[in-house]
Amino acid sequence: MTEAELTRQGGRQREEIANRRWRDLSFWPLLVASIIFIIAYSWQVIADLDGTAELVARILIIVTWAIFVAEYLVRFARAKPRTHWVLHHPFDLILVLVPPLRPLLLLKAITTLKPLRASEGAALRSGLAIYGAGAALIMIWIAAVAILSVERPAPGANIVNFGDAVWWAFVTITSVGYGDFYPITGRGRFVAVLLMCAGVAVVGIVTATLASWILEKAAAGGDDNAEPATRGQVRDLSRQMAAFLARSAGDTADDANGSGDKRDG
Repeated sequence: MTEAELTRQGGRQREEIANRRWRDLSFWPLLVASIIFIIAYSWQVIADLDGTAELVARILIIVTWAIFVAEYLVRFARAKPRTHWVLHHPFDLILVLVPPLRPLLLLKAITTLKPLRASEGAALRSGLAIYGAGAALIMIWIAAVAILSVERPAPGANIVNFGDAVWWAFVTITSVGYGDFYPITGRGRFVAVLLMCAGVAVVGIVTATLASWILEKAAAGGDDNAEPATRGQVRDLSRQMAAFLARSAGDTADDANGSGDKRDG
């Protein structure tokens, strides 16, 4: 490797370390800002604020949103090449456009806890379960607040209080759809479409996680002769066979040398 290539590689490594340090430093402040955003937005919609209280809520929403935009622009300015970074980090842009989704990053931190990572399979299942349940609760709350904000002012709307909005969000994300409450505005139906798509994904995650857990339990209680070997087990067996063959070859060579010495004598 030439000196120029080593210099470029060192520069990329330093840049990656700096970006990782920036993400670590900004993670919790951004998470707190997202919680403030959700509280202020929920307070504004549920309480149907006006006057000074509404002004305070709007200021909190604008300030926290500006923080998200500024953080995204900083990461964009530090990225090289920038177009490649934007294309490979779409979720970061989604978090700027929909700040209430930012607490989903907290779910990622929870999945790294040691009790949830006893094995690769357990880590995967626990991660999927936490993401599924956490994302469902967050989306139910966001959708309830959003549907109430766009439906309540509409003439003839039937979703006019937060309790009905939460009930509608629950039955929509689970694809039950009783039909007792439904959006009548275009923006409300758009929220409903997004929530139904999210519900399909959540149901799929829960179903896959449950099926994986059932299969593992069934395999644990059955005959181990019927269990397929894992790649790790095959590698261990291959290493043991190689070591055995090496020892056998060494013993054979020693025997041959011993026999030759006796004939020479």
